[in-house]
Amino acid sequence: MKTYLDCIPCFFRQAIEAGRMAGFSGKKQKKIINELCAALPQLRLSVSPPEIARVVNKILQNNTKDPDLYARIKQKSNNVGLRIYDKLKNKVASSRNKLLTAAEIAILGNIIDYGAKNHLDVNKELDRLLKEEHQTIKQERKGIFNFKEFSSQARKAQNILYLADNAGETVFDRVLIEQILKTYKGKKIIYAVKDKPVINDALIKDAVVCGIDKIVEVMSSGSDAPGTVLSLCSEKFLEVYKKADMIISKGQGNFEALSGRKEPIFFLFMAKCPVIAREAKCKVGDLILLHNNKRLK
Repeated sequence: MKTYLDCIPCFFRQAIEAGRMAGFSGKKQKKIINELCAALPQLRLSVSPPEIARVVNKILQNNTKDPDLYARIKQKSNNVGLRIYDKLKNKVASSRNKLLTAAEIAILGNIIDYGAKNHLDVNKELDRLLKEEHQTIKQERKGIFNFKEFSSQARKAQNILYLADNAGETVFDRVLIEQILKTYKGKKIIYAVKDKPVINDALIKDAVVCGIDKIVEVMSSGSDAPGTVLSLCSEKFLEVYKKADMIISKGQGNFEALSGRKEPIFFLFMAKCPVIAREAKCKVGDLILLHNNKRLK
């Protein structure tokens, strides 16, 4: 997905909010904005939004001694997820279609996104969303929730690559991964996280805190962009990527980075902005489980 003009204000908003969160003075925040203004003319709109967001993150990091500005927020998000893990597992256990419910829960975890929405009451949002009735059949007709294809591919696939998104969200990913392994025995699943701090994206330590390493292999993608930009990923990761016969891609950043690819990718996220909603042909707030092959037709 290319970057749209509508994306540019979001880059400035993220820079401002990150600066405030870090306690930067007004003078330093203005310096960061000036540097971002200077960098933008060199950035092409033909690249994906995560590639530009990576530049924003580097500007922020160059202006602070703290390489992980979102560390405290990530820890808080992990704790929120872990506190409701049993509640999420119980919801799956009581469901008639356990894999479907686990997939929906994984997508609901995508609300933990301080890049798209910085002021977020996660508990309130989850309570609201978990009480809502399933809308899957309606969404299947709209073409944005391809669960039948997801279930079929999970059954056939031997090597599944799961691309992580945000810290805290990893707990919700764990629920889905556990259910896949329970529903379809003998699958090899690799969970890939970011290599270095960028916004609130999950790192290996976040996956470990949330228990992912206890059930599947965890690896770094080698990238420090808030999305799986393949040109920035390590050779080791690319080997895994090429061998995967199913790729589960979590979050908007991964959708932005990979939506034009032809691999067997399933995008799981909540549409949080009008640009993404236009790209995915949905409404803001919709839960998306989109098979890339269907999108490319």
